[in-house]
Amino acid sequence: MPPSQDDGTTKILKIGTRKSPLAMWQTEWVVDELKKLDKDLMIEIVPMSTTGDKILDKPLPKTGEKSLFTKELEHALALREVHIVVNSMKDMPSTLPDNLTISAVAKRENPADAVVMHPKHRGKRLEDLEDGSVIGTSSLRRIAQLKRKFPHLKYKSVRGNLNTRLRKLDEANDYSALILAAAGLKRMGWNDRISYTLDTEVFMYAAGQGALAVETRADDVETIDLVSKLHDKHTVIQCIAERAFLRTLEGGCSVPTAVRTYIKDDELYMKAGVYSLDGSEALVADMQTSLTPNEEWDRIMTSGDREASCEFASITTSYHFVSPYLLKAAGHLGRDIAMLLVKKGARRVLDEARRQNLMSDSI
Repeated sequence: MPPSQDDGTTKILKIGTRKSPLAMWQTEWVVDELKKLDKDLMIEIVPMSTTGDKILDKPLPKTGEKSLFTKELEHALALREVHIVVNSMKDMPSTLPDNLTISAVAKRENPADAVVMHPKHRGKRLEDLEDGSVIGTSSLRRIAQLKRKFPHLKYKSVRGNLNTRLRKLDEANDYSALILAAAGLKRMGWNDRISYTLDTEVFMYAAGQGALAVETRADDVETIDLVSKLHDKHTVIQCIAERAFLRTLEGGCSVPTAVRTYIKDDELYMKAGVYSLDGSEALVADMQTSLTPNEEWDRIMTSGDREASCEFASITTSYHFVSPYLLKAAGHLGRDIAMLLVKKGARRVLDEARRQNLMSDSI
């Protein structure tokens, strides 16, 4: 049965979300999953506009703003206007506001980037396009990696929700192709628009790409207990490592960083990289860690290193549903690979990328 409020009436679970079609699809998916757990649950979706939705006249990396797609949602959550908010994990800053926590990370969709060709280029690949062909993307990460492989192409910002960007591709000749997250296209039922997906071994993705995060207040035990049932163990572990990497580097959409994680035979593997804005410089590293108890167990579990445990601390409720050892092991891996890249010069590369991004008139 749905939980009751103090006055004895039935509580309506209010879910905050962005208004975009993809955000609404993601939220409705969460609603359906919650109703599978309790068919009598009363749920109200509360659509909102965020800063990122309103800024359409320039590339997001140039705004200098943080929490572009989450700030308004989290404000409503903190004020108790909604009980939960549903976010794309990659839109979430690596540090959460006080008293807010990620209480569920749902099973990840394909995190790869997808190439969507203009209809006139159907059947082609990026390497088949003529010199100077324009590729639409607003992601510095994608551009930096693509320039290394396809220097003969040009890259131009494209803004708007998925529907808007696809319409811009189809109805004009401004772009030869778009690079979009495969997860969003698949969730919207537009698999047929995917010309092909980029190899994640070469073109790594954004931290958290393809994963959905359900955010709650950290003190809302009743709601946490409800939504925590949507947790996917492997996705939680991967995202903690990726976000710990991002947080250690103090990265975001204004600098090119990329990751690739997977779990095989109880080992968590991670590849991560930082790039110059033009892709001419790349620092990449690989690491792995065991997800079974070993001689490192005591060291990891007793570590007081705040930076090493950064993501463990920012998903405070997850330890109720996923082993604390796994969470800390993942956080350590993300931190350690970031620090390895720092030793190789990552901060210099990223600081220069930030500077060039703010000064450049182009994307």
